[in-house]
Amino acid sequence: MLAYYVKKNKYYFLPESAVAMLVGVVIGGIARLSVTDLTLFSFSPELFFFVLLPPIIFEAGYSLEKKGFFDNIGAICLYTFGGTIISAFAVGWLTFVFAQNGLIGHVDQDNAMEALLFGALISAVDPVATLSIMGSPELQCDTLLYSLVFGESVLNDAVAIVLFKTFHKYYNSEEILDGSVIPAALFSFFTMTVLSIFVGVSLGLLVSYIYKHTSISEFPKLEASLLYLFCYLCYATAEAFGLSGIMALFFNGVVLSHYNSYNLSTTAQTTTEQFFATVAVTMETIIFLYMGLSVFTGRFQNWDIMFSLLGLLFCLIARALNIFPLSLIANCCRRKGENRISLKTQCVLWFAGLRGAIAFALSMNMPGPNSDSYASATLFICMFTTIVCGGFTENILTRFGMKQGLDNDDDAHDDFTGVENLISTESPLARRLSADLQERYRTFWHDFDDNYMKELFGGDRVPDRQAGDYELSEQNDLYDF
Repeated sequence: MLAYYVKKNKYYFLPESAVAMLVGVVIGGIARLSVTDLTLFSFSPELFFFVLLPPIIFEAGYSLEKKGFFDNIGAICLYTFGGTIISAFAVGWLTFVFAQNGLIGHVDQDNAMEALLFGALISAVDPVATLSIMGSPELQCDTLLYSLVFGESVLNDAVAIVLFKTFHKYYNSEEILDGSVIPAALFSFFTMTVLSIFVGVSLGLLVSYIYKHTSISEFPKLEASLLYLFCYLCYATAEAFGLSGIMALFFNGVVLSHYNSYNLSTTAQTTTEQFFATVAVTMETIIFLYMGLSVFTGRFQNWDIMFSLLGLLFCLIARALNIFPLSLIANCCRRKGENRISLKTQCVLWFAGLRGAIAFALSMNMPGPNSDSYASATLFICMFTTIVCGGFTENILTRFGMKQGLDNDDDAHDDFTGVENLISTESPLARRLSADLQERYRTFWHDFDDNYMKELFGGDRVPDRQAGDYELSEQNDLYDF
């Protein structure tokens, strides 16, 4: 009801996730005063990862607006993979250095992997509050900005989890953290990522094939329920093999949306879309309620206010170290025009790096005697970014001209000079070669998808696609960075 009231009255300074979190704080306070056994009110990482989170991730992939996502897939991958790694090492290094100099307590000053684990978990960007505001039709958020924020958010969580698991393997290892261990850890990280995506895509294609070549669509209730169970099968399979169930489940949702949604009956199509969306919203509300409850029911023994404040500062620094340099690289691969990531867009991207439930759940799995210190600091950072930063999102969008119809084009061409102009190549020959390669690749993929993949797995086939249908132009490239 409070979420309805916020939406109805357009209280953009108070996101729905912040409302749920504050309600949880109130309920947690009452429970702490009136209930002796707080087990029911305590945040459970197992409940979060195996019950609450999977429907949210699957729905994000299933309802993905694929054009905006794949139009900016290069920049999204830069922010997701490169940005998460940069952020993890930046936060981890700053935490370890400050701990060695005695500025932070309750942090291992000998084992740097503990600080890297904290860097990995706190790099999980979860801008639910920001996206709930940016997605509001009344605000008319800039489409490029929304695509970048949404694309980064849905992939970053999975990458941060994989990175956390990878570092966790080396926490109790007898190997000394040096130049030889870090490349091995990063190789393990990329291997796990690729295999997780493979599992998700493969099971998505298998399910699509089953639905395509059977008469299961004659039983709408059965096909909808089986689809939901197949999603959990994907998650459980990836986790059973020690991979990332979240990464697998997201790409499983993308594949099922692209192919299998056309194999469903009309009744099942409507039912599944509404059901997945409803369950995802419910789970998000429960998650933020539990985060609010944890303020009073978490029973943290060590809460270092200095560590919490410095951790928030480290997150802001690390976010800047990955957004601005990686945007420079992305712009060097983009054509001049509307699809450039302007400095104003980068500033909003930096501000939109909120921390949420993923980071807090991972902090509950921190090993060692200092786990309470990390969990309490993470909870503080999550609540501050969700309530304060999320509440200022609408003002930031207005101030930086990130709404459609506002004049923000002048800066798009003038924000980047100097280094970028030296790096980028805008010669006519390079432009023609780039356009030719992209046209060949796109033509090949669409022909292969229409003539072979959709024939086997289902989908909306367009057999007579013409070259002009791909909307190739100097201003709009499908695989732009």
